[in-house]
Amino acid sequence: MKTTILDKLDIQLAATRPLSGRTALITGSTSGIGLGVAETLAADGANIVLNGFGDAQAIMRTRDRVAAEHDVEVVYSGADLSDPAAIAEMMAYARDVLGPVDILVNNAGIQHVCPVVDFPTAKWDAILAVNLSSAFHTIRAVLPEMIERGYGRIINVASAHGLVASPYKSAYVAAKHGVIGLTKTVALEAATSQVTCNAICPGFVLTPLVENQIEEQARAHGIPVEKVVTDVLLASQPNKRFSTVQEIGALAAFLCGPGAGTITGASLSVDGGWTAH
Repeated sequence: MKTTILDKLDIQLAATRPLSGRTALITGSTSGIGLGVAETLAADGANIVLNGFGDAQAIMRTRDRVAAEHDVEVVYSGADLSDPAAIAEMMAYARDVLGPVDILVNNAGIQHVCPVVDFPTAKWDAILAVNLSSAFHTIRAVLPEMIERGYGRIINVASAHGLVASPYKSAYVAAKHGVIGLTKTVALEAATSQVTCNAICPGFVLTPLVENQIEEQARAHGIPVEKVVTDVLLASQPNKRFSTVQEIGALAAFLCGPGAGTITGASLSVDGGWTAH
């Protein structure tokens, strides 16, 4: 059968836009790592469900920009990820508007820096709810359909703190260690399907969350902000630089592709050598 010019163009488009027709839901994606991942997946052709907090008009501008720049559909849910009912509504909304979720990226996270003995219980509960429990609720909602359709990519954005600990971050470290355990369990349960579940473990990425953390660490240690960057944060990273949201996005995009079909249950560090110690 003769290949036409239009056939060749379709093949080229599929090669450059490998996620065309897929729906990707990324939590905590109105800024920072989540937005970087959303933009990368949109560039590969995926339709996007954004989620997160922020100025409503700024979020709508971001939604419209991503849709226009990458010629994909982009919708937004402001679901509070500490509320299981709100998560269920978000998942139903995504399915109703864009179809079944093919790619789920659990990225939403909050932080509080404080010694264990002074750690507020309300902060502990909130961090566990957003950073860990929300991933359980989103995965539980999409996994059956992913298995039935024979394709699914679940990516949990954990942290270097999912593999090692630091002082003053008990809730965050506990939650991120839990995310690693959840990732492994889901990977094993879906191992005979075409669904993979992996964790990305960034070191420090200069995002709004980290910028707030720098100020909190400065207060906790009683040192200038500049010292927190050089002597506290990047002291852990042998390469002595922040990772970028584009680097995290590139790894997420790879994990969504056919070349990563047998990568599952992995915790992939993007931390400048931090956890190589």
